[in-house]
Amino acid sequence: MLFDVVVIGGSHAGQSAALQIARARRRVLVIDAGARRNRFASQSHGVIGQDGRSPDAIAADGKAQLLAYPNAQWREDSVVRAERSDAGYTLICASGQHYRARQLVLAFGVVDELPELEGLEERWGDSVFHCPYCHGYELDGGRIGVLGSGPLSYLSAMLMPEWGQTVFLTDASFEPDEEQREALARRGVEIVRDRIARIVDRATVELADGRRIAFDGLFTMNRMRLSSPVAEQLGCAIEEGPLGPYVRTDDAMETSTPGVFACGDITHRGGTVALAIGNGALAGIAAHRKLVFG
Repeated sequence: MLFDVVVIGGSHAGQSAALQIARARRRVLVIDAGARRNRFASQSHGVIGQDGRSPDAIAADGKAQLLAYPNAQWREDSVVRAERSDAGYTLICASGQHYRARQLVLAFGVVDELPELEGLEERWGDSVFHCPYCHGYELDGGRIGVLGSGPLSYLSAMLMPEWGQTVFLTDASFEPDEEQREALARRGVEIVRDRIARIVDRATVELADGRRIAFDGLFTMNRMRLSSPVAEQLGCAIEEGPLGPYVRTDDAMETSTPGVFACGDITHRGGTVALAIGNGALAGIAAHRKLVFG
């Protein structure tokens, strides 16, 4: 079957895009690899009507609501190859299945490249986070540690006192200059320069000399990478951002490849569930209008 639009990725941005297309009575297919970025978190925050709910529950409800439309379909699969074709685009999946689409929406998300620090990975999404707007409030004004990973960590350390008493653990990865030290001091941020050995308990940092500093939560500004090569295969322009590559789009979320749209964390407008839903809807509407007006 030739679909009007195939959405690659079924997390919040992809579901939002697909819903707009389904409501325009067009045939839409979502192909989802089942690797939502926020699958490690127990709660999602900052989304009107969904605040504090499980991301799993939000995603499950979204999928069910989308599939209530008879012109919407869903496949659990992974797209490994995308090619231009006479009808638009052909997608080849890991299962061997082929799908054709007039247009595409890329919503496959990113992979967080976590610091190689003992104890961090198993606490990711539970007591170690990347987004204070998503998880900061629940720390209830407690002690917050910012894990140094380079110069950008300074910005995180400057922001974090909005949510609690902040300690900037540079881990010898970055040394603030005099102006930055003064700015951090004005914000009440303590600087700890010792190397970090590991994370223990819930969010306790053990330093190389054996000392331990207990926190209510930890934040890190980690790099990210695109979770799929499809954008590159289609010739979409990729740009390098402060935390990793992203797919360049215009104001309507269309990439540099005509008829291919992108939304969610793979664009520079991602980062939270609320933003993903918003620009996903924009991408879906724009993809539909492209079908109509060309």
